[in-house]
Amino acid sequence: MTDPYDILGVARDANEEQIKAAYRKRAKAAHPDSGGDTDAFARLQKAYELLLDPVRRKVFDDTGYDVELTDAVDLQALVAIEKLITEIVLDERAPGTFDPVAKMRASLLEEIRKANFSKSELERHSNRISLHLDRLGQRPGKDVVGHMLRARIKAIATAISETQAKIGATERACDMLEGYLYEMDGFEDHSEVDAAAEIEWEEPRVRSAAQ
Repeated sequence: MTDPYDILGVARDANEEQIKAAYRKRAKAAHPDSGGDTDAFARLQKAYELLLDPVRRKVFDDTGYDVELTDAVDLQALVAIEKLITEIVLDERAPGTFDPVAKMRASLLEEIRKANFSKSELERHSNRISLHLDRLGQRPGKDVVGHMLRARIKAIATAISETQAKIGATERACDMLEGYLYEMDGFEDHSEVDAAAEIEWEEPRVRSAAQ
């Protein structure tokens, strides 16, 4: 996540005038007409707009995220969490009888497990097709079969890349849920926690998407 305070070089308690002054100073050097980088200048403008908007600024201060400045992986992770939040809102169980964060994390870990399995299956199919191509050789003239097999390998490679991106975003969502401590009633439903622990045993490598 890009930090607008770092981009503008201001303190987190900076007032409007300090933010405007910092923007004017950095905009002169960052503007493309002055030899600055276009993308860097665009980020500077977005950071400036965020910090001048009291609602967006409070959301960022509270969560560490903003739609305009969030990178693609973080945005996908936030979307995944938002869907799980909807499920929690619709869950009729009484608060304190289950841990909603543990439930969300268990769901995310299950998604990672499924995606890893899907990725391994895709890789297996691609390898098998490649072996067919190795044995097929090159047909003189038009090679219809070879062309179609190679096209299938390319399509599978795209699917593998998309699946890996989904895994990375889901892992990032898991990272976002770390550190919460939910207060339970006198009894505790361990079902969600136990489910998460079981999934983590099968898939121990849950890493940050930033790595």
